[in-house]
Amino acid sequence: PGEPGESAAFARRIDPAREPGLSPEQRRLMAQVEHAQRQRVLQRRLRSRNLLLALGIGAVTFGIYGYTFYSVSQERFLDELEQEAEAARARA
Repeated sequence: PGEPGESAAFARRIDPAREPGLSPEQRRLMAQVEHAQRQRVLQRRLRSRNLLLALGIGAVTFGIYGYTFYSVSQERFLDELEQEAEAARARA
């Protein structure tokens, strides 16, 4: 790193198959490192997708659970049936 417009040597991408100074062992090692990096990126991407999916499923589940409690608390038909039964018993 020297001048601002100068490209750094460490940022230069090389093709291991076309690089003349690399031994087969070095090429194999570079291929292994690239494969490991791709796997790490894939795992990170899948982890974030799985997290979003889990949050979505959890939100839907809690929404259904909350709505069920809300709707059950609003039901009053059993109370009305009991009042009608008591009124029928009182008349009899």
